[in-house]
Amino acid sequence: MFTTPRGTQDILPADWPYWNYVLGHAAEVTRLFGYRRIETPTFESTSLFARTSGQGTDVVDKEMYTFQDRSGDDLTLRPEDTAPIMRAYMQHGMSRLPQPVKLWYVEANFRYDRPQRGRLREHHQFGAEAIGVDDAFVDVELIALLHTLYVRLGLRDFTLHLNSIGDRNCRPAYVRELASYLQAHQDQLAPTDRERLQRNTLRVLDSKEAASQSVIRSAPSIVDHLCDACRAHFDKVQRGLGAIGIDYQLNPYLVRGLDYYTRTVFEFIPRSDAAQSTLGGGGRYDALSEAMGGPEIPGVGFGSGIERLILNLQEQGVDVPPAPHPAVYVAHAGEGSEDAALRIAMDLRRAGISADMAFGERSLKAQMRHAGNSAAGTAVIAGEEELQRGDVTVRSLDTGQQQTVPLSDVVNRIQTPNDRAP
Repeated sequence: MFTTPRGTQDILPADWPYWNYVLGHAAEVTRLFGYRRIETPTFESTSLFARTSGQGTDVVDKEMYTFQDRSGDDLTLRPEDTAPIMRAYMQHGMSRLPQPVKLWYVEANFRYDRPQRGRLREHHQFGAEAIGVDDAFVDVELIALLHTLYVRLGLRDFTLHLNSIGDRNCRPAYVRELASYLQAHQDQLAPTDRERLQRNTLRVLDSKEAASQSVIRSAPSIVDHLCDACRAHFDKVQRGLGAIGIDYQLNPYLVRGLDYYTRTVFEFIPRSDAAQSTLGGGGRYDALSEAMGGPEIPGVGFGSGIERLILNLQEQGVDVPPAPHPAVYVAHAGEGSEDAALRIAMDLRRAGISADMAFGERSLKAQMRHAGNSAAGTAVIAGEEELQRGDVTVRSLDTGQQQTVPLSDVVNRIQTPNDRAP
């Protein structure tokens, strides 16, 4: 018997109330902030991710799903969304639009990672990108957008972690000092981090290895090595967050996991030990477009895993609207009334009234039990004798009261209820 591949899941009908809740709020919050939706292909050229995410990162070295198509082209299932969106920005001449170009998305990502609760090999990201302006208040707006979403969803007890990782002017000197420090303490690092130290020094700060944490927490801080421009940018980010009342915690060891980040990086962390470690995060990526062979184009964005958001909603006991149910259930009294039942159901739907109907050779009694289980508020019963007179029975499934209604007047006589919840 076939089952889902490891690290994937089916999103079942019972799951969709949570998904619709998150996606509905995401669409509304992005509308409030003036962002427009974009969607990129599920696979892209492998070199797009190899050149932008960075050699020595787990994404490139261990996690990408890469294949050759029948033409011999090297392609990769999308492991992250920012590089494809920047590619679309440049490919379609979005620099000619008013800047910044503000985009949002919901897309599936694919990473060959060790599956665990809240981390799947196929997962879905809600995210937003603002491209074309390097003003620090754009960073603030993106952070505020994600913060607004979490508050509207009903999440609580989370903390914004904030840092600046500098740029090409000030980061190299810091990386040299960091490498010297880590090399002096490499015998205290986990084996994975000793390997990272040789390939991509900054990635060691992103380590989740318990054995390495004491060394990392004593490492030099990049905030102490920022150039004047990066310092001014970071100060403005903090000033902006203060102006709109968003609290944050400075985390000098936050670097994120991809090489294209510059200056601002941030993560929202739930305080609960039972929750997954990150709700969402992102940062600025002013060097990304150049890694793709284009001109320097500033940008900033974030991603937030939907599966992980839903886990946190469930752990915090946030109630979501239930799935809608049909307002009307159409039953029939045998083969001679099936056609009429089908027409009634379609007439109701065309009038904007949600309707379900009985199928198969079930007795009227069995159909009415099904009607009760469907949580519909009203049943329309098409009996053969009534149909010969041009009538049907309309019964309230809440009170049991019923009345005979002319077939031609069923739609007008049924008060349109809202879709009902069980």
